[in-house]
Amino acid sequence: MQDYSAQLRKYMPAAAAPIISRWINDSRCVFRISRGRSSKFGDYRPPQNGHGHRISVNHNLNPFAFLITSVHEFAHLKTWNAYKNRVKPHGEEWKANFRQLMQPFIRSGVFPDDVQVAIVKYMDNPAASSCTDLHLFRVLRQYDTGPEKTHTVEQLPPNTYFALKNGRVFQKMEKIRKRYRCIEVKTQRLYLFSPIAEVIVLKEQALS
Repeated sequence: MQDYSAQLRKYMPAAAAPIISRWINDSRCVFRISRGRSSKFGDYRPPQNGHGHRISVNHNLNPFAFLITSVHEFAHLKTWNAYKNRVKPHGEEWKANFRQLMQPFIRSGVFPDDVQVAIVKYMDNPAASSCTDLHLFRVLRQYDTGPEKTHTVEQLPPNTYFALKNGRVFQKMEKIRKRYRCIEVKTQRLYLFSPIAEVIVLKEQALS
C-alpha cells in the first residue's frame, strides 16, 4: 500500500491527506493532479478498456476547493461501484454518498468556519458542481491565491468590457433576476451570464 499523503498535502489541508490517500488505495484508483481546466474542477471515469477507476482534480484549486472536488469525484466512484450506470450521475444515490464521504472532514474541522458553514448548507442538496452553489463558490474563492487573472461577472462595474478564454469579447449590462445581460461586441447579440462566470477584464466604457 502506497502512502500518497505527502504529495496530497501540497494541494489539500494536511489533516485530510491521509484519508484521501487511503481512499485511493482502497479503491485502487488512479488519482491524477490535472492542469487547470475552465470547464470543470475534476473528473471521474469508471473502469473501462482495461483501465480501473480514474479521478483527476485541477492542480490550481485552493486547498479547500481541491478537497471538496476530490470528495465529489470519490462519491461518483462509490456510486458507480454500487449501481454502475443504472442511476443518474448526480442523483439521490450520489448525493447520499457525497454527504457520507464529507462527514470525516466536517467532524475533524479541516475547513475554516465560513467554509464549514457553507459546505454544511450545500450538503442539504449537493449539486453537479460546487460552483453552481453561489454561496459556497463565493466563500471558497476568498481562499484563492496567486495573481488575480480573472474576475467574476458580478464583480465588474456596469459597462465593463471583458473577454472569455476563447477570445470572445462582451460588455456587461444590467442584471436580470439572477443573471447579467451582456452584449457580444462582435455580433451585438445578447447573452445571459451567471454572476460567478470567470472572465478576463479588458476596460470600462460608458454607453453612448
